[in-house]
Amino acid sequence: MKLPFPLNRMASPAAVADFPGGVSGGEGPLAVLLRQGGLYPVFQPIANLVDGAVYAHEALIRGPQGSPLQSPDALLHAASEEGLSHAFEMECIWCALRAWGVQGQSGRLFLNISAGVMAAAFGELGIAPLLQRVRALGVTPRMLMLEITEHERVPDMDQLLHIAKGVREAGIGLVLDDFGDGRSSLRLWSQLKPEIVKIDKYFTRNISAHSDQLKTLQALQQIAEIFGSELVAEGVETAEDLRVLRDLAITYGQGYLLGMPDRMAAANVQPAAQQVLQEQHISVFPVPVHGPTVGQLRELSIIRAPTVTWSTSNSELAAIFSEHPDIHALALLEGERPVGIINRAQFMVEFTKLYYREVWGRRNCAPHVNRQPRIIERDHSVEEILGILTSQDQRYLSDGFIVTDNGRYVGLGTGEHLVRSVTETRVEAARHANPLTFLPGNIPISQHIERLLHKRVEFVACYADLNHFKPFNDYYGYWRGDEMIRLIARVAMEQCDAQRDFLGHVGGDDFILLFQSSDWRQRCTSLVEKFNVQARLMYDASALERGGIQAEDRRGEMQFFSFTTVSIGAVVIAPGKFERAEAVANLAAQAKHAAKIAGKGLVELSQ
Repeated sequence: MKLPFPLNRMASPAAVADFPGGVSGGEGPLAVLLRQGGLYPVFQPIANLVDGAVYAHEALIRGPQGSPLQSPDALLHAASEEGLSHAFEMECIWCALRAWGVQGQSGRLFLNISAGVMAAAFGELGIAPLLQRVRALGVTPRMLMLEITEHERVPDMDQLLHIAKGVREAGIGLVLDDFGDGRSSLRLWSQLKPEIVKIDKYFTRNISAHSDQLKTLQALQQIAEIFGSELVAEGVETAEDLRVLRDLAITYGQGYLLGMPDRMAAANVQPAAQQVLQEQHISVFPVPVHGPTVGQLRELSIIRAPTVTWSTSNSELAAIFSEHPDIHALALLEGERPVGIINRAQFMVEFTKLYYREVWGRRNCAPHVNRQPRIIERDHSVEEILGILTSQDQRYLSDGFIVTDNGRYVGLGTGEHLVRSVTETRVEAARHANPLTFLPGNIPISQHIERLLHKRVEFVACYADLNHFKPFNDYYGYWRGDEMIRLIARVAMEQCDAQRDFLGHVGGDDFILLFQSSDWRQRCTSLVEKFNVQARLMYDASALERGGIQAEDRRGEMQFFSFTTVSIGAVVIAPGKFERAEAVANLAAQAKHAAKIAGKGLVELSQ
């Protein structure tokens, strides 16, 4: 178990008297244990996720087996209770170094250390005496990585950076531990620029099922590139998560799947992990149920229009409308805040009445102001906009609406603009995730094809389409038509291996399946058979008796249509055959067309 606090170490009873943090007195259980040299380390491998080689080991501390101080948590609690936190850290460090030297290991060793102990140890004695002691234990300093734990605020950043400079000059690397655990600091990462940053298991555990964690990790990869750091993914415990981390090109990983903590350093990662790292097929990344723009308008069409105030006269208002013949309304402001709207058509009807200009022209425009205008923020959610479109208050159709940015006036919009903005946002969102089936849309489909092509693995692109779906939809209505589409989505999903095969919804009754499973033909055949049987259950009794329905064809002529079935066109994509996702999609569409013509379920198109 990894400690949530700096520890990782070991010592002999005599290892501490002449170094910071030594234990000279105290009768607590931990103090006695430290003087007796009762701690021992275990070593957990850190693996290179590219080739599966063991890159390094992290040293973790344990107390005597079967004792109350066996677990890391018990040791930490005792250290805090007895006021021995710093002494405990130093004991752990020497403990780990001693055991590492005895084993004669030549690989890298990660040692946890807090900023406070690092400052005390290197600041009081300087680095030379410590390096001399390290070498005396049979350990090469250049193979050490100091893993800085961030569970307390760094009191003196300048001092830490100065010490870090000396540590690096001695050839010792720096690691930032548990980034993302709630106490980590992007500032420390930026200033320290560690060689390695360990990402907290919160972001890596179950990453194969959570798109938000995947996106976060991709963002951290960009930060790591800026600061020149490599990443270690902690908490790797399942094959599914390891596949995703491997395909994200995370450099290193650590966790029970790769290797358990043990007294002896591991020569290799565990067989189950090695098998995953050597697989040729790529993982299926989790995709968000909704695209990034589904909740918020990407754009809102704005008419840049002049404004008026309470002091604007009716004659001045008429002049503004005359100068801007295309403007349908004007906003009335108090400072930068819109408080009303004046409809052009309604105002001009009054203004052009006999004697109105002479009697009312110099008076202010207040009687013509709608004091409850529709005001829409640029970052309004789509659901809020839909509420406006479907509400009983339909004034936006005549008055339009006022657009604000953080409450400040920026322009006007019309009902047509509003409908178009919502429609465009919905269409864009559907490119990420289909709103009917919640399956990945065109953008994730293309991205997955590109990953397959980049990895140069063989896969099968299948294009599935429903036969006689339009007559069914026209005959029974859109509600049952939607149920039919959900049915094909559900049956197709059942035939996919979640770790190897990708299912996307292009739109309507068109679906893309990208198989890495070797038994893809059997899966497709099963899909066809199961769907064709279940689809019949969506017809009424009379249609079942007749074997189909009488409905209009695409030319508007009545025709008999048999039950809805599915056709699948398949094409095997050889490694290196194509460079672009578009070429694969076009070939899959040709295969679908051939399957529709053949009308016999699965058709494989040869290249």
